[in-house]
Amino acid sequence: MHSESPALTPGQESSTERRRLRKVGAASLVGTTIEYYDFFVYGTAAALVFPALFFPSASPAVGTIASFATFGVGFFARPVGSILFGHFGDKIGRKRTLVWTLLIMGFATVTIGLLPGYDSGTFGLFGNGIGMAAPIILVFLRFLQGFAMGGEWAGATLLTAEYAPKGQRGRMAVYPQIGPPLGFFLASGTFFLASVTVGATSDTFLNFGWRLPFIASLLLVIVGLWIRLTVEETPVFKAHLLNKAQETAPVKLPFADAIRLQWKQILLAGMTMSALFAMFYIGSTFLTSYGTGRLEFSRTMILGFGMIAALVLACATAAAAIISDKVGRKKVIAAAYIGAFIWSLLLFPLLDTGSPIAFLIGVTVTLSLYGVANGPAGALLPEMFHSQFRYTGAGLSYNLGGIIGGAVPPILAAQIVANHSSIWVGILLAGLSAVSLACVLALPETKNNDLEHAPDEARAKSELR
Repeated sequence: MHSESPALTPGQESSTERRRLRKVGAASLVGTTIEYYDFFVYGTAAALVFPALFFPSASPAVGTIASFATFGVGFFARPVGSILFGHFGDKIGRKRTLVWTLLIMGFATVTIGLLPGYDSGTFGLFGNGIGMAAPIILVFLRFLQGFAMGGEWAGATLLTAEYAPKGQRGRMAVYPQIGPPLGFFLASGTFFLASVTVGATSDTFLNFGWRLPFIASLLLVIVGLWIRLTVEETPVFKAHLLNKAQETAPVKLPFADAIRLQWKQILLAGMTMSALFAMFYIGSTFLTSYGTGRLEFSRTMILGFGMIAALVLACATAAAAIISDKVGRKKVIAAAYIGAFIWSLLLFPLLDTGSPIAFLIGVTVTLSLYGVANGPAGALLPEMFHSQFRYTGAGLSYNLGGIIGGAVPPILAAQIVANHSSIWVGILLAGLSAVSLACVLALPETKNNDLEHAPDEARAKSELR
């Protein structure tokens, strides 16, 4: 005979729930920070060292374009990852899938840090200069990074959105959305430390120093795995599994259901996200290259400016996510894109003054506008889809925007700067901002959607009103 556990008082239940939410938030924050750190160290290296290391026979301009092209491979891999990981995330759960995305990202990033360059004298795990094999392996590992990232973001946002109390999904979405600025801060910080300790322009930095941020990822992955393995599956997904077990209808693929029922939302949301990605990767990766190349600023100064901008970005992201619980996701994102349209036309004339302070302002404002749009996105996309294909739908939308806004603009910007006036990069950003503004205005407001009871809602939304 055994006695029953004493019932919890309302205060004890509230305290237990707060601890659970903090744990869920920590799992989401740590995971996305690590994933974005891994993704961003590649972008920083693509701007600073990859042109010389993996494309030494090309001119500086062509080497930069080729380096950003390998950077773009990660974005084209993201939808592939969102489909595959979305399938398993919608079938076996958010938590288990997120463990795999973290492992794959960690493997790819650490291996890049051990990869030798094209020429002899660039030591790595595979030898001393391996010729054409070096950029080929680099592209494959970049694909793996994008593949893992494609499954990461949607799962992390679902983890918080499906645990969030009513009316607080924007606030809970702060956790995964703070991952990008923290990841960028850590990426800039580790490169800053490597640059300071081994010399910003030395052969030691080119051959060895740049590898340290990649290899250091291993420690972050270990911490992230430990935290994620201790989190329970979301209650919304548990309820979905229970309902599915009681159904007698044939099981359908989440990808097929998402395309069949909500293809319009996926396309519109993808276009909505495109300017968001463009602002971030122009403001971080491309401007790192522009500052060290065209403006001839030192690496350490550019990296230090990036760290400052990342902290401001984190604050803008958190504020926008919380405000969206009050005024709605659409209004906040639309305001960001109106600001981005105007700012894009001012950005490069400001940068081309050659002032370091102007560069700091340019990077900070550009990334802050991204943060204002990105903060509510962590709640917006999960709220648009039914639980049976929410992981897939949110991931496809987000990563479609990644291809349009994250992969293509940095490559085009590098070509524009090599052959034309830099103002055309601003015009490119302004055009994307205008398109994304129109698309977000065409989407329905989602902040009051019920994540647990959405089957009919999903069908209704497939015919946009």
